[in-house]
Amino acid sequence: MLPNLQMRSTEVLPPEPRWPAILGLLATSGLYVILPERLTAGPNWLLPGIAMAFLAASIVSHRSGRSSLNFVFGVGVSAVLTASLVWALAMLIAGLPGKLETPTELLRSAVALWVSNILVFASWYWRLDAGGPHERESRPSHEEGAFLFPQMTLKNQRVWRPGFVDYLFLAFNTSTAFSPTDVPVLAGWAKLLMMVQSSISLGTLAILAARAINIL
Repeated sequence: MLPNLQMRSTEVLPPEPRWPAILGLLATSGLYVILPERLTAGPNWLLPGIAMAFLAASIVSHRSGRSSLNFVFGVGVSAVLTASLVWALAMLIAGLPGKLETPTELLRSAVALWVSNILVFASWYWRLDAGGPHERESRPSHEEGAFLFPQMTLKNQRVWRPGFVDYLFLAFNTSTAFSPTDVPVLAGWAKLLMMVQSSISLGTLAILAARAINIL
């Protein structure tokens, strides 16, 4: 036990790479651009363009060591993409009775929104949990936060902190199983976000089910 305690006190984790989160946000913007323009608020490049401007500003602020500004711009990116996602889903559902989209457009749009839902909320969880990536890096180990990851419960666990992939896995489970599966949720804000994500996923899957019934 003593060697493990000594390892926990001396081991230092490297800074968390930001590129997985950046790649996820870029992919979300790309998925929004391919949607039919009827589903977007304005030209289909407008909101992704605003989100990418926020993303560029967050990268610059992170590089310059301005963590508070980086946090604000990061939240701005996720907020714009979330609003885009909710708007597109609402327009898609509203157009179902009038069959405003072709079957191909409907299925492509539903799949794009379902994948975007996972990526957007993975970004939210990664950005907000335990104060965000910058705050998590300032601690020797991740021992408390909005989510109880299995690694946090292991007595002999070496120094560990969650990365974007951990939050991506959490978001994927929420969209598929409508629950966090192996990661209990502790904070109220996280529970509310997961309720929103599950509702969006349920709405998207309902569109796919409705289309499948029409085909039969």
